[in-house]
Order: sequence, then C-alpha cells, then structure tokens
Amino acid sequence: VELHNGGFWRPKSLLDTAGFTLSFNTRLRKNHQDSRALWKREAVQKYLETLSKEYQQVSDRLSANSITDFELRTLRRRHADLSPIAAAFQEIKEAEGEVQELEAMCRELDSRDEKQLLELALEERETVDKRINTLCRKLFQLLVPKEKYDRSHVILEVTAGRTTGGDICQQFTKEMFEMYRSYADYKRWTFDVVNYTPAEIGGLHHAAAHISGDDVYRHLKYEGGTHRVQRIPETGLSSRMQRIHTGTMSVIVLPQPEEVDIKVDPKDLHIDTFRAKGAGGQHVNKTDSAVRIVHLPTGLTVECQQERSQQINKEIALRTLRAKLYQQVIEKQISQEQNARKLQLGTRAQSERIRTYNFTQDRVTDHRIPYDARNIKEILSGKEALDKLINRVLESAEIEAVTEYLENLQALERGDC
Repeated sequence: VELHNGGFWRPKSLLDTAGFTLSFNTRLRKNHQDSRALWKREAVQKYLETLSKEYQQVSDRLSANSITDFELRTLRRRHADLSPIAAAFQEIKEAEGEVQELEAMCRELDSRDEKQLLELALEERETVDKRINTLCRKLFQLLVPKEKYDRSHVILEVTAGRTTGGDICQQFTKEMFEMYRSYADYKRWTFDVVNYTPAEIGGLHHAAAHISGDDVYRHLKYEGGTHRVQRIPETGLSSRMQRIHTGTMSVIVLPQPEEVDIKVDPKDLHIDTFRAKGAGGQHVNKTDSAVRIVHLPTGLTVECQQERSQQINKEIALRTLRAKLYQQVIEKQISQEQNARKLQLGTRAQSERIRTYNFTQDRVTDHRIPYDARNIKEILSGKEALDKLINRVLESAEIEAVTEYLENLQALERGDC
C-alpha cells in the first residue's frame, strides 16, 4: 500500500487490481458476503466515518483564503474523490433512520382498524430496504480501487475441451460463443469475429472476437476460465442410451487497451497466408486471404480469416498478437507477487471450473459465489439473465476487494507492513 495525498491509504499498484482479478476465483468461494452484510461491519462503519470527516475537513479547507495553488489542486482532487462516497454514506444513514421510524410505527399499529395502515408501512419499509441495498452496492463500487483496464476493449477466445464421448464440447463451445455475441448486442457493444474454426458436426473448435464498447473488460473479466457442461448428447449412441456426458470448454478474456506499449520486431514474426475455412462467401476457397502469424521468441500463434482483405486480416492478427504478448507481461508480474496459477485458463482441469451448465437439471451454477439459476436457455440467450449473473459475480468481487482493502488498512494501523 501507499500513502495518498491527504493521508488516505490506497492499495499498492499491481497493474492496479489485476492481481485481485487473478485470485478472485479461488478466494471468493470461502469469503462470500453481500453488500448489506459488509456495510454492517464495524470496521467498515469506522472507515466510512473517517472518510466523511475528512471530506468535511477538505471542504472547510477549500473555503479558506490562504492556500497555495498546488494545495488547491490537491484538495480539489481529493474533494472530487470523497464527494460521492460521503454523499452515499449520508444517504444510507438517512434511509436507515427511515427504516427505524417505520419499524416503530409498525409496532404501534396493532389494532384491526389500523391493519391497512400497517400494510402500507410494511410496504414502504420494504421499498426503503431495497434502496439501502442498492446504495450499499453503489458505495462499495466507489470504494473499490478501479482496475486500469476496466474501460478497455477485449479479445475474447473460446476453445473446446475434451469429453468422455460425443461432440458436446464443440457444440457447447459454439453455444457459448453465440451467447457472448448476443450479450455484446444486448450491451450495445461491437462484436467483430477474428477467427472461427468450426467442428465437423456443427460445433466449434476455437473462435476469437474483438469486443469494443463501454466498460467491456469490467463486465467480462471474470468470465475467463473453465466452463463445464453436463448434458445428454443430441445425436449418436450416447443419446439413445440417455447417458449424461461431462465436458469442458475454456474462455480467455484479454484486455486490449487502445495503445498497447508492446514492440514487435518484424524479424521475430513468421507469417503464412492460406485459404479461409468455413462460412464467408465465394472468396473463401479462391484467395489466400487468411493470415497466420507465429511469434518466434514465444511460440505464440494467431490467425485471422474473417475479412476478404489479406492486409486487414494481417492487421487484426498483429493486434491480437500484441494483446497476447501484453497479457504475458501481466501474468509475469502477477506470478512474481502471488506465485499464482496461469491466468484464467489454468490447466483446463474440471477441478478449476468456474461455472457448470447442467442441461438435465436446467441449472447453471457459479462455483465462486452461492448462485444457482434454473434457466439455461435464458442465460445462453445472452440477455438479462446472463447480465444478472455477471453483475452478481461483479458485486461479490467488489465486496471481496473492499474487504481485502480494509484488511490492508488495519494491518498498516497495527504496524504489520
């Protein structure tokens, strides 16, 4: 951690909170709590009281006449940081006062003549209670140190895993890719397919897409990992025997800042061109428009075959290569501090799965938070149900980040650091 201007402690930068993103999948299984529970913690209340007092002190200082230009700029930045936090904190306190008044009213309304009034008071209490929950979520979003890449565009890759039989992995991989395509449309993002390698029987081996829009990485960063599917294959011997098969597919989400400071020496690249495969029109089998680039020092390979122009495919492939090389830099820095597993992908073992899609029970389970949904089709449609799941994961991650943040502060106060 480091000391911020004005005595405010902030976590030490690890590509902002990239290290937290990495450890989230394993830590949250044990530490889950909701925003309201965190709000009630004494340490949180004490910390927010401190910030509110500091906000008032900064406000008073800004109204003073004898301050230097440098101090004025510093105080204004601090005031801007603290203002929404102090406002949300005060609003929650006032809402809790409303709840106490309504509860006192309900205790007094016990006669039959006052039944209707009691129902109205209980209904109002429920409304205020929901507002407090929303405000708590908003407050902790303000407290969480912002990740450097939250606003970035992303490269999203899906890869079919292995199964005990059938083609469920390839089919599931295709469904997942279409789910993210639909989700991008739901969020009004741009979804550009970079690579698409179909399987023989209607499924998908591998695909990649460049997704751009508002806060894309923030919403998709926890989708990276191993996703497990359990279903009875629709065709083949297994379908007739009604046997449930288990398979996996992996998702990788790479942040792609607008300017990636990664230099690639053309001498380190081996570039091949070939004819594109799959859907794409008459040019597919007539021109060598597809491009494959191998980065010789690392062995990284990227392909792009979606555009008719070989030059455009080459530019997209180079952009994807830079994003992958940049991700290696992030992974190296994180592993140096946390000795963590490989980022997101791990070993693709089922024990590392982040989510299970059980078609026979029509159930989706996220293993990082206590969340089950009985609507696989709705989630795979990539709309409101998926957005709700993603936001639940985000909320839990934010709460975990605030908890870790407060633990750092308390350690500093005890002199542990």
